[in-house]
This record gives sequence, C-alpha cells and structure tokens, in this order.
Amino acid sequence: MSREKTIYVCQSCGASYPKWSGRCSQCGEWNSLVEERVRKGSSTGTTGKEASFTRLDRIDTLAEFHIPTGLDEFDRVLGGGIVPGSTVLLGGDPGIGKSTLLLQAAGRLAEGGHAVLYVSGEESSEQIRNRADRLGVVSDKINVATTTDLHEITSIINSEYHSFVIIDSIQTLRSNDFDSSPGTITQIRECVAHLQNVCEARSMGLMLIGHITKEGSIAGPKVLEHMVDVVLYFEGEKNYLYRILRANKNRFGSTSEIGIFTIGSTGLETVSNPSELFLSERSSGVSGQVIVCSVEGARPILFELQALVAESSYGVPQRVSSGFDQKRLSLLLAILEKKEQFRLSSRDVFVNLAGGLRIDEPAIDLGVVCAIVSSLEESPVRDDTVIVGEVGLGGEVRSVSRVEARITEAMNLGFRRIIIPERGTSRISNKSGIEIIRVSALSDAFSLAFK
Repeated sequence: MSREKTIYVCQSCGASYPKWSGRCSQCGEWNSLVEERVRKGSSTGTTGKEASFTRLDRIDTLAEFHIPTGLDEFDRVLGGGIVPGSTVLLGGDPGIGKSTLLLQAAGRLAEGGHAVLYVSGEESSEQIRNRADRLGVVSDKINVATTTDLHEITSIINSEYHSFVIIDSIQTLRSNDFDSSPGTITQIRECVAHLQNVCEARSMGLMLIGHITKEGSIAGPKVLEHMVDVVLYFEGEKNYLYRILRANKNRFGSTSEIGIFTIGSTGLETVSNPSELFLSERSSGVSGQVIVCSVEGARPILFELQALVAESSYGVPQRVSSGFDQKRLSLLLAILEKKEQFRLSSRDVFVNLAGGLRIDEPAIDLGVVCAIVSSLEESPVRDDTVIVGEVGLGGEVRSVSRVEARITEAMNLGFRRIIIPERGTSRISNKSGIEIIRVSALSDAFSLAFK
C-alpha cells in the first residue's frame, strides 16, 4: 500500500488542497496550484513525549553575542554581526550583488580565523574562484561545494566543522525525500528546516541567498521569512554605483538601519559617510531642488530631492515619483491645492530622490512640497538650506524625531540654515555655525526657503 499522498500547494501563499483548482481560494491567484507528493506519516500526531512547561521567571537568560563579518555596513544592518546558530536570508534582484556581498563577508570572516563553507547550486567552482580572485578573498579557510543535493550538503556539514555556511541559492536545493522540483514550496520549506536543524545543533551561522519574484518579495512560501531569524534585502539601480542593504526582519537587532555600499574595482566597498556621497553631484541655483534629511536607524542622511512641474500634454496629468511613495505624493499635492491654492490639477508632477534612494519617512514631506512649489514658481531654494518636517492634512508642519541629530549632520556638512518644525523643538538650543528656523505652517516655510 502506497505511503504517499498527493496534495496541491499554492506557489503564492502556501495553502494546500486535496484536489486541483484553477484558483487559490486563500490568495485569489490563478494557476498557482502545483502538485506535491508527500509521505504519509505521523508528523501531525503525538510523539509519545509528555508535554512540559516552565515558569518564565525561572528560565535562564541567553547571552547573545554577534560575530562581526568585517564589513561595517553589513554588521550595522545585522545589529553587530551574525549570531552563531542563527539563519540569515538575503534577497535581491538578479545581478545586484548578493553573491558578491556574501563572498566578501566569507573572506573577512576567514581573515578572522573562522572556517566558512560556500555551497553554490548555480555556479561552478571555477567561476567562484574567478570572482574570489577579483575580490581578493582567496583563503584556505573557505571551502567550496557545488551541489544542489540536500543530503550531500548535510554530509559535508557533518564531516567538518565550519563556523558559517553559505547557500547560494536556497531555490536550487532539492531533497530526494520529495518528488517535486527544486524551487517548489515543499522543497524550499523542507530544505530550510533541515539545514536550520543541522546548523543550529552545531552553532553554525547559516546564510541563505534567495531569489525574488517580479513583485520584489522573496520567492517561495511566506512562511520562509518566518522560519529564519534575519531577512535582508539588497537593493539598488543597476545604473548607479551604490547598493543599499535593508533589514525587513531581525530578531537580534533593529530593522531601521540601512547599509550603503559602492561598487569598486575590487567589489563592494562600504560607505562611512553617505551624505557626502548623495550630495556630491548637486547643482547650485536650480529650481525644484531641495536638500532634505532622513534618519535611518541611528544615522541621519542628507540627500538631494528633485521635483519638476510642467504643463500636461495629456488629458490626465501624470503623477510620477521615484524613491518616494506615490500615494503620499498625491496627498501632498491635494494639500497644496486645497490649503495653499496652488493650481496643479492640470500639470504633470515628477518627484525624484537623487541617486535612486527610496525613503518612506514622513520627515521629508516639507522638502517635497518646497521642491514642487520651487519648480512651479521657478524660484530656487537657497543652496545653504536643509528642510525637515512632516506635513499634516491641514497644511501644518508637524514635529519629527531626532531633530538634533539632523541639525548636527547639516552643520557638519557645511549648511548654514535648517528649517524645522516649531512643534516639539522648543528645547533645542541654537548652535553656532547654523541658523535654526522654526515654522508651523507651509506658507511660513515657502517665504523663508526661497531666494
């Protein structure tokens, strides 16, 4: 009698069904159900062990410690480094530099005396060696395996201790216990769970590279992100020479930090002062350009924000933003129309964060509206001015966090004026070398920002 059963699993949400259907009833996706054969067993039954519990106040605390990778920006996003026994999942667009980043991290870890196993299911050992030569990370502490068989990888891990194991990529692995193809939900879920058990038992750090879908999320079941300890996304436009690393989940640190890298002749290089990088190409005396300040984690970053307002050539005016939320832009335009009587309904509006940055912080709202009005009125914003503030629906300028850190960053980079919200800043004292201008309404900001 067969000990296997057939189920149908949705590739989008992971829901399973006893029979095939054209549409998943959970997420609504069409043609997303894939046949999976699983063994009949007692995984959902009892194990025979007696259940137990422990009072919370009697549980000993665990001293977490991070092992730095040696890449400062990588360690910043991780919260100080990699925790032994933890699992890190790194996703990003094809060709963005995921393999390069982890291979460089492996090189730095090897320099610190840690043994690293690099498993590749997509490249040959010769290709990996060529990249390692280019990056200058060739070391006798790094072992390379090119296989996609889960049991072979397990055998290698058990045969020799490695402090860290890198899998490139998780979608290429396959377990012979399941008949499904590599990359399917069952294969990804079971391979990750098995590798986690093996590495956690020996306090090995596990780093996984994951493919992403056309929507920008990591391919595979959403439960994959819940299984791992850290989820990172490596972002950037291929036309720009820098990349941004963000944490979407981090059980050992903050998710608000970002890491910034530039692409050099020897691979990815960390950027210690991103403000200087993003302001290096700004022009002087051009309308529609504003310097704003955003705080990412504990670090304030100054960058250039650009806006262009033009007469619409189509029936419906365009609202296009790059690096700034489209719905937020529509909201700010409605505020300018309703509260400040700027006629924008017949004009195209384009907003761009210079350099390909993506910022969601409301503290750049005031800079966005000032850039739009500057372009509309052909009146440049003063070059020595930084603008910070959130805009409310009534046209008021609302308070933001970490104002003093923003002021200090602007002062360090040579700016002589900074416009900040009046609300919540009464205790901030004036600083020598920079003029602090407090505003409470949009009209005040417009009269003080322009030349």
